[in-house]
Amino acid sequence: MTERFADLAAVVLDRPPRLGPVRLVAVDGPSGAGKSTFAARLAEVLRAAGATVTTVPTDDLLDGWDDQFTFWERLERRVLAPLRRGEPGGYHRYDWHRAEFDAGLTPVPSTDVVIVEGVTSARRVIRAELSFSVFVTAPAELSLARVLTRDGEGVREPLLAWRRAEAGFHDQDGTRAAVDLNIDGSDLAEGFRRLPPGRTIEE
Repeated sequence: MTERFADLAAVVLDRPPRLGPVRLVAVDGPSGAGKSTFAARLAEVLRAAGATVTTVPTDDLLDGWDDQFTFWERLERRVLAPLRRGEPGGYHRYDWHRAEFDAGLTPVPSTDVVIVEGVTSARRVIRAELSFSVFVTAPAELSLARVLTRDGEGVREPLLAWRRAEAGFHDQDGTRAAVDLNIDGSDLAEGFRRLPPGRTIEE
C-alpha cells in the first residue's frame, strides 16, 4: 500500500524537537536508494504544512571518497552543535569535480525541521536527538544504475567499494532495525511503500 508524504509530515511535526529547538530528521540508506528524492518530497510537504525546513545532504560534507564515515565530526561541529544551542550552523560544501571545499559558507538556519540526508545519517551517535528517522532501500541493480547514470561510469570502481563499506556499516550499526520507518525507494512519485522493520526490499 502506498502511503502519503503529507501524512508522514504530520507525524514528523507531531514529534517534539530533540536537537535544541530543532526537529532533526535523518534519511539514511545505501547509495542510489532514493534518499535525496525522499528528502526533497518530505521537505516539500512539510513546507506546505507551514513548517520551515532546511535539508543538509551529507555528500556535501565529505572530503572525497575516503571520508565515507569520518565526515561526522565536521557535521557535528559545524551543523549539529550550533543547532543544539539554538544557533544557525553552516558548512563549506565539497566540490566533487574540483576535489576541494568551496570557500563560501552554506548556511544551515535553525528551522522547525532540519533533514540530514545521506549514508549513515541515522547512525547510533545521533539517535537520541532524532525526532524521526527513515531508511530508504531499493534493489541493488537499480541503485547502482541510478548512481552511474547520475555520476558516470568513471565512479564505478570507488562506488562498488563504497557500497560494500556502507552495507557493513549499516549492519554493524543496526540502522535498519533502529529507524522509525523503512521504505522502498524504487518509485517515490506518488508516495512511498513501507517495508517491515529491519528488512530491505530484497529480503
